[in-house]
Amino acid sequence: MPTEIVSAVLYENGKAAGEYGSADEIDAEVYTEASTETAVIEKTGNTPYEKYGKLTVLGRNLVGADGNPITLQGVSTHGIAWFPQYIDKEGFRTLRDNMNTDVIRLAVYSGVNEGYSKDLYEKVDEGVSYALELGMYAIIDWHVLENGNPNTDKENAKEFFTYMAQKYCDSENVLYEICNEPNGNVQWERDIKPYAEEIIKIIRQYDDDGIIIVGTPTWSQDVDIAAQSPIENQKNIMYAFHFYAATHGEALRNKLSSAVEAGLPVFVTEFGISEASGSGSINKEEADRWISFLRENNISCVCWNLSNKNELCALINPECNKTSDWDYSELTDSGKWLFDTYNNAE
Repeated sequence: MPTEIVSAVLYENGKAAGEYGSADEIDAEVYTEASTETAVIEKTGNTPYEKYGKLTVLGRNLVGADGNPITLQGVSTHGIAWFPQYIDKEGFRTLRDNMNTDVIRLAVYSGVNEGYSKDLYEKVDEGVSYALELGMYAIIDWHVLENGNPNTDKENAKEFFTYMAQKYCDSENVLYEICNEPNGNVQWERDIKPYAEEIIKIIRQYDDDGIIIVGTPTWSQDVDIAAQSPIENQKNIMYAFHFYAATHGEALRNKLSSAVEAGLPVFVTEFGISEASGSGSINKEEADRWISFLRENNISCVCWNLSNKNELCALINPECNKTSDWDYSELTDSGKWLFDTYNNAE
């Protein structure tokens, strides 16, 4: 397989740990000792990055380097603190080659009671490096969930995205998702939008055109509310929308349709065919309706989740401990549906 050797800088712009400034200082322990490493970039002529190149947002669409709308298909890890073994190059290759997957979402649960630690920075770096080498895109997901309001752990978020934006400002395959699922007593204007504007400002200090995805109220369902007051004077901003097909149907699709009609650029950064709990039941028919709507409207999507956790939304059977090269029989019903659906993309 043809390859190209490139140098991947670990300390951005030649800076070493400790040169990042006191306001956004990053713990030196998260840095590797070497200043550079060699990444082997595969060039097959058909990797996602070779097909689409640098991504931008044009109107409500995600577009490739040629300016044409594209629809990415992706898979999200589960929390990488709990399932670090799935940050696996050959696993990502299996998703790319066998499941027609363009993008990997790296889920970093942001709550201190959900496994968050600065040690996870290195695991994110590992995942991004594999995506780079395989010609895939990577979404770095600050996974707000149990903490509800993104402002709860905002200081950690600021530190996290300072590091990530400095490190990946020149990596055209990286997207930033800055608050997964705001929920509870959280409002767009009062809580989420001000948080997003602050984090966007931090990212833009280093990465002036990377794509940033902003969560929306009610577990990233209220894109219609965000559409009434989107973030202004910023380019390459998208808005997260999530659904689970056995819980969410036409009523929620109407909210998404309203946002689309208003011109809001939406990215479905998480979905499943189970109930919203991750278990309960699955609904393939409703999932097919969702996928048809997304494809008709050029909306990219990422399925939850790459793990063998004993729940319906996991893609790998609990009995299977392989982290790559899964046989069809080793996939769950969700995994088999995703395999069939992604491989039947037009």
